[in-house]
Amino acid sequence: MSTSVTNRPSVMNDRQKPAAIATAPKPASHVERSERSEHSERDDGASGAAAMDRVGSLNVFVRSAETRSFTAAGRQMGISASAVGKAISRLETRLGVRLFHRSTRSITLTPEGAQFLKRCSRIIQEIEAAEAELALANSMPRGRLRVSLPLVGMLLMPVIGAFMKAYPEITVDLDFTDRLVDVIEEGLDVVIRTGEIGDSQLITRTLGRFTHIIVGSPEYLAERGTPVTPEDLLSHACLQHRFQSTGKLRAWPLERNGETLNLDLPNAAIVSNTESLISLAEQGLGLACVPGFTVREQLRRGTLVHVLQELPGNPGVLRALWPSGRHLSPKIRVFVDFMGQHLFPSSDARQQDGSAAELR
Repeated sequence: MSTSVTNRPSVMNDRQKPAAIATAPKPASHVERSERSEHSERDDGASGAAAMDRVGSLNVFVRSAETRSFTAAGRQMGISASAVGKAISRLETRLGVRLFHRSTRSITLTPEGAQFLKRCSRIIQEIEAAEAELALANSMPRGRLRVSLPLVGMLLMPVIGAFMKAYPEITVDLDFTDRLVDVIEEGLDVVIRTGEIGDSQLITRTLGRFTHIIVGSPEYLAERGTPVTPEDLLSHACLQHRFQSTGKLRAWPLERNGETLNLDLPNAAIVSNTESLISLAEQGLGLACVPGFTVREQLRRGTLVHVLQELPGNPGVLRALWPSGRHLSPKIRVFVDFMGQHLFPSSDARQQDGSAAELR
């Protein structure tokens, strides 16, 4: 009896052992651990790629909203308008809202799109600022720089040439025109213009201030005499400048005791760009009224002489402008700095304010 009693627990334990072994976790093999690791890495990679795609889609959205055109946004980013449209559609699907009203000719932001743009713009600005800081710290300014200059800009070529030598990693793409330009639509980095400008979403920096002066060659003055009063110009050959945009002649800065003198000056020649005026004046064909900074070298060499120096001259401003809402990239910064320092070495006018999206 006692033997039977003592053996039963032993029999019971033996029956329980297989069950205990069966419920114990089985150690993972090396292959299983490797497979789990690969799955985890793929999940992390997919998550990272999705995050990067979200940032890219925000950039596409901001560019499209700024230019109000899928085509213009694609041109700026180097992709097709179709690719831009598809990216916007995917973004709208993910957000569950419509960001743009679309028509065959234009796109406009919906109220939801306008609200979304405010936050996205700040995000893109921060990313661009971070990238620009790294580029500024770790490398020379480089890349393509698209610049629009007025026709008078041809006279700036010595300074631009010096800039190209100083920054060989920057490829300058120059467009000389006095027409109205749309900075964002045409994908311009910098616009250089003179004259007054209106309100816009552009940032402007004053490169320098200047006045218009009357000049003539020593040979011309020796033959025709040097004018002493504004009225003396009535007997001189006056080389006139015509504005391409309006067809009007530039008014010469003639005044006495603070009052403007409206003199009907003779027209020895009429041209539509300052470079031609300077060339004619250097050839001894007459007197010309030009921005002082455009003849600084001729005055230094003595090929032109400044006459009627007591006249105050029409004041003017030369400005650099670039799109707002984006960090000032290293290539733009060094270009604007270089132009201001070398065109107006003694000027202390360095400021930023608003300007116009369409400029002369």
